[in-house]
Amino acid sequence: MTPAVETNASIISSGVLRSAAINWLFSAHMLSHNVEPMRTGLAASVVGGSGKICCLVIEDEVDTARYISKGLAEEGFSVVCSRDGVDGLRLATIQNWDIVILDRLLPGNVDGLSILETMRTLRKVTPVLVLSALASLDERVKGLRSGGDDYLTKPFAFSELLARVQALLRRSGMRQEVAELQIADLKLDLRRRRAERAGQVIALQPREFRLLEYLVRHQDQVVTRTMLLEAVWEYHFDPQTNVIDVQISRLRQKIDKGFSPQLLHTVRGVGYMVSIHA
Repeated sequence: MTPAVETNASIISSGVLRSAAINWLFSAHMLSHNVEPMRTGLAASVVGGSGKICCLVIEDEVDTARYISKGLAEEGFSVVCSRDGVDGLRLATIQNWDIVILDRLLPGNVDGLSILETMRTLRKVTPVLVLSALASLDERVKGLRSGGDDYLTKPFAFSELLARVQALLRRSGMRQEVAELQIADLKLDLRRRRAERAGQVIALQPREFRLLEYLVRHQDQVVTRTMLLEAVWEYHFDPQTNVIDVQISRLRQKIDKGFSPQLLHTVRGVGYMVSIHA
């Protein structure tokens, strides 16, 4: 940390000025160190799309950070650790994460809630699990009201932390990465966005692939028109068109014509279903 940054670090604890101060520190750190707006190495690989759930851990206690990182990595997460507030704020705001685990008591008298408040001010909606030894009811309420999605007190068991992380990911619509979906001899490669049946590649438009992916994810379940409009077209109203019927007809021609068994079924008056059963 430069002398200028050190001199001004104390103002962070002054309540109202906290968010403004940490923003100033962020700018000063970037300018004084000529920091590029991207971290090399592990963080860069996260942004590059590893196919894993990306987690940022902002925690200054080395043993705690290592404990969390090791556990999450074993569960298939891609984890980046930051051990100070300035670097943590930089990473939290310039990169996209699936979830952030944020300690409150950070070096330089930085309260992690300053980082959280700045993220929310910048409209970052990333789920944040606040982690802290500040365990009183008032502190927990403060953490949640500052924009935290959950609050876990120290000491903690990793199994509980993992369960809370998974719950936050479910709430935010995330799911553990699935590389391939399959029903009968129809396979969907989600990474390459490619479909094939009986070893034969099926050419699909992006919307068709998205529609088929949704149906296969819900195989053996009836999917209504409303569900498809919201999930595939992102309509939250009925446009009163036959767009779904047209797309389903085209999709059926591509994935069922010349193959057996037929997979795409119409459930009259209700919706559609992908199933090996008629």
